Amino acid sequence: MTIEEAQRTVDDWIRTYGVRYFSELTNMTVLMEEVGELARVMARKYGDQSFKPGEKDNLADEMADVLWVLLCLANQTGTDLTEAFRRNLEKKTSRDKDRHKNNPKL
Repeated sequence: MTIEEAQRTVDDWIRTYGVRYFSELTNMTVLMEEVGELARVMARKYGDQSFKPGEKDNLADEMADVLWVLLCLANQTGTDLTEAFRRNLEKKTSRDKDRHKNNPKL
């Protein structure tokens, strides 16, 4: 599935099952909430914390939740994420093409 297809799929789902999008501000808050849930799993799986009884290692699901809400926000704001990602990759390549290779810390 391409990013464009994912945006379209989310939009179709919202229109079919979700009635309407939450407001942009609500979805921004939901995005932060989902990122926090992803961070919790990362801290338990890769960090020093351990899973509590009943908690699951649902890393992929939490990442998908973050992506879902980001796609919602892109749709709501008229952002073509395919084009935005292409431009962002060009920016990073131009800016950082030698930076990491010359970083003695890496």
